[in-house]
Amino acid sequence: MNQVTLIALLVGYALGSIPFGLLLTRLAGKGDIRSVGSGNIGATNVLRTGSKGLAAATLLLDAAKGSLAVILAQHFWPDGTLAAATGALVGHLYPIWLRFRGGKGVATLLGILIPLLPVAAIAYAIIWIALLLVLRVSSLAGMAAAASAPLIAAVVGARGLFPLLVGFALLVLWKHRDNIRRLAAGQEPRIGARGE
Repeated sequence: MNQVTLIALLVGYALGSIPFGLLLTRLAGKGDIRSVGSGNIGATNVLRTGSKGLAAATLLLDAAKGSLAVILAQHFWPDGTLAAATGALVGHLYPIWLRFRGGKGVATLLGILIPLLPVAAIAYAIIWIALLLVLRVSSLAGMAAAASAPLIAAVVGARGLFPLLVGFALLVLWKHRDNIRRLAAGQEPRIGARGE
């Protein structure tokens, strides 16, 4: 790994590991989000504090940090762009500050896609929102959106991004493994219920 790639990876990780859900809920006097609902630091669990505004802010900021990591790399370290994207997602999923217990990556992956492959970001957002509205199962919508990214890359001929996006989708699915078990058992809650 060369110096440029390492710098991009570390900058991406530093940005990705900012736990906005935890920070915002604490600043708002909601306590530690890790003691609410599923204990996850993402927007869906933040919504369980009863604050739609905090949940929306968490979602937007988690996406923004992914976008920022990629944009900075594209501008300063073009050869390290994919490393920065990797760092951002891994940082969100496994932040060192929280003993590597982070979020599930759905919003951050969307943010990464916006500057990296905009057409995939559009498809991702449409699938995510549509499934949320129809099924109201956050985990299923997020996993389907994540799985769409490598498929769109393949369709539009972005072969260089396909392996990376397959890896990203698998990471998101891995972080949802408990949700997958509950889905299989018919026990996964809909948005507005407790647990995730």
